[in-house]
Amino acid sequence: MSQHAVLSAGAKAWRSISCLRSELQLDLTLGCGQTFRWRETGDGHWTGVMGGRVWTLTQTDDTLWYHTYGSQGSPVEENKRKRQAEAEQAEAAKKSKLILAVKEETECNQDLGTVTPKWDGSEEQALRDYFQLSVPLGELYREWGSMDPHFKEIANTFTGVRMLRQDPTECLFSFICTSNNHISRIQGMIERLCAKLGAPLCQLDGTMYHDFPTLQAMADNNVEACLRDLGFGYRARFLHQSAKQILDAHGPDWLEKLRSSPYLEARDALHTLPGVGLKVADCVCLMSLDKPCALPVDTHMWQIVHRDYNCSVAAGHKSLTDKVYQQVGDFFRNLWGSHAGWAHSVLFCADLKKFQKLKELAVKKKEGAVVKTEVGENGETVKNGQEGSGQKVKSLKPESLVKKRRSKKQC
Repeated sequence: MSQHAVLSAGAKAWRSISCLRSELQLDLTLGCGQTFRWRETGDGHWTGVMGGRVWTLTQTDDTLWYHTYGSQGSPVEENKRKRQAEAEQAEAAKKSKLILAVKEETECNQDLGTVTPKWDGSEEQALRDYFQLSVPLGELYREWGSMDPHFKEIANTFTGVRMLRQDPTECLFSFICTSNNHISRIQGMIERLCAKLGAPLCQLDGTMYHDFPTLQAMADNNVEACLRDLGFGYRARFLHQSAKQILDAHGPDWLEKLRSSPYLEARDALHTLPGVGLKVADCVCLMSLDKPCALPVDTHMWQIVHRDYNCSVAAGHKSLTDKVYQQVGDFFRNLWGSHAGWAHSVLFCADLKKFQKLKELAVKKKEGAVVKTEVGENGETVKNGQEGSGQKVKSLKPESLVKKRRSKKQC
């Protein structure tokens, strides 16, 4: 049986990219709810589907390691393929007299499924594109921290939270499933959707991996009933109707073409689809359509803007209307600039319950540090940050947090 790859079993079946943890933290980036296809299949090892391939990723302090698996057919076809590959490799080894080199390139201590014997650089490029590694995340963190003290404090713990550049179809239909839902349940729904309608890719440790379904598969007339049987509820109708509307009114390449449209035009176009509100449209714009200023506003961000910024934006409103939604998004766009959606994801990640232990560790570390003492207004010696120091917290308005210097690059 083919197994999930583990770096400690030998690095010869792996390839790597130089990448510091400050530029990418796999556990935060893949586990913060922007994608639902990745699982931690070993200590620090994440396996998922991207670009029609199954990948396992892991990292060391300055390196991102990746292993890809080839598609697997029936046992008979797989054995035939293996025998043919072995014969071709043996013949090549005899001619070149480089038997050891061939073995190092194609063998592994584990049975890891199909390992592509030749590498043309396409896998590395796909990975760089997916993680948008050309974006200098460290520089953005420093810029956001210089404009926002609260972000700077959070960033010390939640480094390397990077926005993915996902396939637009997968991103859209995954987020249609997020309505009134939580991450673990959404992951289960996406797994069932792919298993029912997606093409099989390979099996590892008894787990079968599938590609994401095509628009054509989701537009089939029997899909809604099928998905209701799988527990999708009212979302089944949204998935089917959105796929059908895209194909009937726009064509299969429409979502990809939205990458070249202005942000608000792309968001408004997505908003016309069944089951797509402003938040889902902004998620798709940010995470797949190259709109870094798109900023999804949900209950997390609604609470953050009031709790952590004491902000007057949308004061007095009890519900998140479209007007309030826009005001909150504009507040953060004015504060953080052209990549506001990226900065938002850092705070969103820090607010998730699953990552609260990181916050607790940071607090303990801070409490254990040497505490600076100062003389208070009444002449008494007080600890830095101690209650009763006479300091007052003012309600912050958008203009008080935004520096005069604005980013020239627009979304």
